[in-house]
Amino acid sequence: MRKSQHAVVQKAQKSTSPPAGPAKGEKKPVAPSNPAPKSASGASISLQQASAAPSIDIFVADGPDALPPLLREEKIRLLAQLEEQQVRICRKCRLSETRTQTVFGEGDVDAPTFFIGEGPGETEDKTGRPFVGRAGQLLDQMIVALGLNREQVYIANIVKCRPPQNRGPAPDEVETCTTYLVRKIEIIRPKVIVTLGLPAAKYMLNSNLSMGRLRGQWHQWRGIKLMPTFHPAYLLRSYTVENRQAVWSDLQKVMDEIGLKSKKRKIEEPV
Repeated sequence: MRKSQHAVVQKAQKSTSPPAGPAKGEKKPVAPSNPAPKSASGASISLQQASAAPSIDIFVADGPDALPPLLREEKIRLLAQLEEQQVRICRKCRLSETRTQTVFGEGDVDAPTFFIGEGPGETEDKTGRPFVGRAGQLLDQMIVALGLNREQVYIANIVKCRPPQNRGPAPDEVETCTTYLVRKIEIIRPKVIVTLGLPAAKYMLNSNLSMGRLRGQWHQWRGIKLMPTFHPAYLLRSYTVENRQAVWSDLQKVMDEIGLKSKKRKIEEPV
């Protein structure tokens, strides 16, 4: 059984010497007064702690070491705070100079499945919603193939602003923006992450392998199972039986993991 987040942190604290106190004449720094978010059991949980220690699992599914989930109302509050106070006003990279608006993400805060794409396109930049163009229509079909609808999953992107001319996001843009994505995953704590396309998979898995090597098998991101699959935009460009069968195979594995009954469905090209 894996150790809980708190057990690992406590062990690390015991093995580290306490920091030196303030020098003579200096004022002792005052800790921030913001209260830590509450779990469903009423215990305080520090999500900042998880951000500072990416090697620690943030999700333990079963047993006494399971991390208690946040209350739904607390998730909604934390996500709204993240969007309004950080993402919407972000000017940390050059993508902010050309965007119409940020695309934060949307869906059920208690969703067991979290889809991650690469970045907003032209339609998403105009509407402020992820995956609403033709690729989004195909993603909707993929979600329906799971036996769910769009309102029952969570959808976001690696970056929150549209790269000019729909180019891929640069490494420094990804590094700057993914702090928001990680924070969202810490709050939502899905059971399964599905990465759409190679850029999202490479970032989440810190891997340079090809999509052919990554997709079709389970990986782990901080204790959460992760399944890479093709991006809907790639399927629209290469709409072959082989590619559709590959995506359906990936989705069937996701269905089994979240406890949905597998049915034979079709993933059709949007008109």
